[in-house]
Amino acid sequence: GFVLQKAGAANPQKIIGMLRLRDFHLMKAILLGIGSSSLGLFLLLAAGLVPVAHLGVKSSYVGVVVGGAILGVGWALAGFCPGTGVVAVGAGRRDAWSFTIGGLVGAFIFMLVYGRLQGTVLFHGLGGKATLAATGSPKFPALFPAVPGLVVAGVIAAVFILAAWLLPAGEKS
Repeated sequence: GFVLQKAGAANPQKIIGMLRLRDFHLMKAILLGIGSSSLGLFLLLAAGLVPVAHLGVKSSYVGVVVGGAILGVGWALAGFCPGTGVVAVGAGRRDAWSFTIGGLVGAFIFMLVYGRLQGTVLFHGLGGKATLAATGSPKFPALFPAVPGLVVAGVIAAVFILAAWLLPAGEKS
């Protein structure tokens, strides 16, 4: 929460500025975080310090795409995502309360109708469980099985970190 607050992720104006491609500060922080944490995870996996058994890969469903679109629209309208909304509540933002309560009400309604939705198109699979990089688990096939996972993660991390470095820092003119 502290890091999110310091990066401006609890400020809906910063989030909306990022989504409108006007303020790249928060986008830089997100890209740097994804790149460095991905590389760190795969280094820990390669060193045997994190057991592969602790990783899980979820199947993709039509409902994940629909839910992601709903989340994206809500994020763009409110200026919060679930994590930053809670951070903003902790920072004392009153507008974040309505966002957070609305998200909890939405999750509760989904829980109530889940049984009726199970047989619908929302639960049609979009493919099996696969990872970008080999993790050493036969449970999850890699999309690039001939390339070591650390190499794939390293390339992805480098791309994200480079993108964060190349983006302009402040307001786009």
